[in-house]
Amino acid sequence: MSGWGVGDIPDQQGRTFIITGANSGLGAVAARALAGAGAQVVLACRNLDKARAVADEIGERAVVRHLDLADLSSVRTFAAEVESANVLINNAGVMALPLRRTADGFEMQVGTNHLGHFALTGLLLGKISERIVTVSSSAHTMGAIDLDDLNWERRPYKRWAAYGQSKLANLLFSFELQRRLTAAGSAKLAIAAHPGYAATDLQSHTESILDKVMAIGNKLAQSAEMGALPELFAATATVRPGGYYGPTGLGGSRGYPGPSGCSKRAKDQLTARSLWDLSERLTGVKFDFTA
Repeated sequence: MSGWGVGDIPDQQGRTFIITGANSGLGAVAARALAGAGAQVVLACRNLDKARAVADEIGERAVVRHLDLADLSSVRTFAAEVESANVLINNAGVMALPLRRTADGFEMQVGTNHLGHFALTGLLLGKISERIVTVSSSAHTMGAIDLDDLNWERRPYKRWAAYGQSKLANLLFSFELQRRLTAAGSAKLAIAAHPGYAATDLQSHTESILDKVMAIGNKLAQSAEMGALPELFAATATVRPGGYYGPTGLGGSRGYPGPSGCSKRAKDQLTARSLWDLSERLTGVKFDFTA
C-alpha cells in the first residue's frame, strides 16, 4: 500500500527553506527533495565540507551557511544574516552522547536539540512567513523535563534520559509555539514531526559499543529517504496547526507519514510554559509575536 511520498510535494518554485543539519541524513534528504520540487534551500550546518558536498549535488538551488547550534553566538550570527524564508525546518540533532557541554555551558543534547533551535526560531520568527517544523523523536516518550536541572549539573548524567528530555522539549516547544502564534493572531504554523526508526549516521556518534549495536539495527530500519517524509509532509502538505506527524506503520516506526500520537507529558501545557520561560532565560532570546 502506497502513501504520501516525495512525488506528492507541491510545486515549491519561489519558496525558500532553511534546514538545520542538512549536511547528512534526514536533512540532506529533505534538502534534495525540496530543491527537486523547485525550492531554494539553505543548508544551515556546522560541518561545512559535508554541507558543500550536498549543495554541489543539488546545484544552484542550494546555498550553505554556517550554523553551530551548540554555540549561541553562531546562532545569532546566522540569524542576523537571514533576510527571509518561507519555512524553517529544525532538523539537526545529536543523540546519546557522553556528557559534554555547549559553548554556553548547556548539556550538549538539550543545548543542541532544544535550546539552540529555540533561540534560532525566536531570532528568525519575524523572517519566517509560513511554517516552523521541529523534528522530535518517538524517544520523547522516555523523556522527562527537569526544570530544576535541565542541564544535568546536579543529577547523575544518563545519556538516554538526556536524549529523551531533549526530544520531549522539542515537542513541548512546538506545541507551545503554535498556541502562542494562534493567540497572537498569526497565520504561521508550528508543526512537529518524527522519522520513526530510520537509518542515518545519528546513531554512530555515541562513542560507545552502542555505535556497533545500532549499526546492526540500522540494517532493519527504514531508509533515510522514508524517514525524511514526515518532516517533508509537515513542511509542505496540508496539516493541522500544532500537529505532529510521523510514520504510520509498525507502531510509528516505519512507513508513510500521517498524524502521530505523543506522550501525556508532551501535552502538559504548564510544563510547556515553564520550559519556555526557562529557555528564554537560558538563551537570552525572547520571541516577538508582533513582528
